[in-house]
Amino acid sequence: MTNVRKAMYFLGVLDDRDMEWLATHGTKRFVPAGTVLIREGEPIQSVLILLEGRLSVTIKAGFTLATLKDGEIVGEISFIDSRPPLATVSAAENSHVLDVPRDRLRRRLEAEPPFAARFYRAAALYLADRLRVTSSRLGYGAATQDNDATELDEAFLDNVSMGATRFDALLRMLSIPTTGVAG
Repeated sequence: MTNVRKAMYFLGVLDDRDMEWLATHGTKRFVPAGTVLIREGEPIQSVLILLEGRLSVTIKAGFTLATLKDGEIVGEISFIDSRPPLATVSAAENSHVLDVPRDRLRRRLEAEPPFAARFYRAAALYLADRLRVTSSRLGYGAATQDNDATELDEAFLDNVSMGATRFDALLRMLSIPTTGVAG
């Protein structure tokens, strides 16, 4: 599963009202290339959605762990476990992000249990998939990896499609031209 599909799956678990809330309570930010958004070991202040551009995830040793693309969620692990991030995230190119302040998001989660259930379910599914991919890369569960790659759950495909639709709607709400990521 590519990063974009994982991100679309996350957004597909949320509903239209959730996406509207994110658009109206987050702040669209332009991030010049080279800007550090999250610094390894320092508490996060926001959860970010990459609207357009590319972000780089690196660790102190200078090793690049990942390159993130449109639709990716950033800062979700530190948001959930309240611990400082284990990696630095910076703009690999000029980018736009939706910056959702941690405190504002936490208040919404506490005030609206249905939103909290959808948000935490989306995060759990997203992180579980990330763990599966990482484990298979390390050689754990390699025997089942081939079967998983060819059998895509229908609910998964529905969520990816819905997430792509919602991401395009989010871009329109924030006046960012859609780039066909959803397609």
